[in-house]
Amino acid sequence: MRALFTFGADVPMQRVIAEHRRWLIPAGMLLALNVVVLVVVVLPLRQSVQAGASRADASTAALNEARAELRRAEATRDGQSQAGKDLDRFYAEVLPKDFVTARRVLHIKLQQLARTHDVTFISGAATDEVVKDSTLKRLHVNYALSGDWDDIRQFIYEIETGSDFVVIDNMQLAEGEVNGPLSLTVDLSTYYRAGNAP
Repeated sequence: MRALFTFGADVPMQRVIAEHRRWLIPAGMLLALNVVVLVVVVLPLRQSVQAGASRADASTAALNEARAELRRAEATRDGQSQAGKDLDRFYAEVLPKDFVTARRVLHIKLQQLARTHDVTFISGAATDEVVKDSTLKRLHVNYALSGDWDDIRQFIYEIETGSDFVVIDNMQLAEGEVNGPLSLTVDLSTYYRAGNAP
């Protein structure tokens, strides 16, 4: 080994160790103690910290999933609540309130609508039936009408776009005599709450 402050001279290693023994022994003991602390304390703590970090990551992921599930459940609850409100409003504002109102919509208003559009009312038959698995009843009518094409088309348009809840179940249009009126057979329905039946 070269001397620290000389040029070109080699110093034996034993001499360096012997001269600096009082500094080398404590430094070696500190180095050995550092290695022992590293192996016994730091490496296990590092593994423990890594395991804790992975558990924390798993807990964070579980928390995020639980929050997302809560948001989905709240959205479903709010959607069901809104659907219930919309259905109640539909029952209260759109559907006829009872049998009398439903009959008025399908008989009187449609006969007036036919007269307004120069469509002749020939005959009609009505049936009242319970809707399976529902609190609603259905009033169904079958009408035979006649008129020219433009009047019938306007009559049907008024039924479809009117404010009353009327469903066109079936429609048959037949040609009559040459240059004569067309025959229209139409099945119409409306619904009302069964508790309000006659």
